[in-house]
Amino acid sequence: MAEHISKQFDMELETIRTRVLQMGGLVEQQILSAIDALMSGDIAKFDKVITEDALVNSMEVTIDDDCQHIIARRQPAASDLRIIITVIKTITDLERIGDEAQKIARMGKTIYQSERYQMPRFREIRKMAEVALGMLRRALDAFARLDATAALELAEEDMRLDDDFAAELRQLITFMMEDPRTISMSIDTLFISKAIERIGDHAKNISEYVVYLVKGKDIRHTSLETIKRETLGG
Repeated sequence: MAEHISKQFDMELETIRTRVLQMGGLVEQQILSAIDALMSGDIAKFDKVITEDALVNSMEVTIDDDCQHIIARRQPAASDLRIIITVIKTITDLERIGDEAQKIARMGKTIYQSERYQMPRFREIRKMAEVALGMLRRALDAFARLDATAALELAEEDMRLDDDFAAELRQLITFMMEDPRTISMSIDTLFISKAIERIGDHAKNISEYVVYLVKGKDIRHTSLETIKRETLGG
C-alpha cells in the first residue's frame, strides 16, 4: 500500500513538472510572437499576445492550486517539498515573463499606431531578445533535467544582457539629446528594452531555483563567484 501511494505521489509530482514546462513553452511563444510583431508591425499578432496573457495567468493559478492541494494531502518533506517550492517559485517568474511579453506587445502596438517622426530601429532589440529567449530555454531545460550547473551559465548571460541594456539606454539618450523629436519613440523603445532585460532576470531566477532543488542551497542575491562555488562545488 505504501509503495502504491509513493508511486502515485511521484506521478503527481511529475505531472506538475510537465505542466510547468508546458507553461514555459507558452511563455516562450509569447515572447517570440511579440518580437516578430515588433519586427513586422503586425497589429493582429500584438493583440493575440495581449489577449493570451490571460491564459498564462490561468495556468499559474491552476498549477499553484494543485501544489497547495499536494502540500495539504501529502505533507511532503525534504526533496519532495523542495520540488513543490521550486514549482511555485518558477511559475511565478514564468507569469511575470508573460507580463513582460504582453508589455512588449502593448508598447509595440502603441509605436505602430502612433504618428511618429521616425520609426525606431529594432535591430538591437532583436539581439537582446535572442539572448533573453536563449536564457529562458536553458532555464527550462535545466528545470527539466535538474541541471544545477546551468545557473552559472545564466548568471553570466544575465550580466551580458544587463550590459546590452545599458548600451541601448546610452544610445537612446544620445538620440533624444541630438533630436528632441525622437523622445517619444526613444522612451517607448526603452520600455521594450527594459522588458527584455527583465525577462533575462526571471530566467536567471528559475535557474537559481533549480540549484535550490538539486543541492538544497539558496543562491539568490549572491555574487557570480559564489554561484560558481555553489554549483561547481559539492
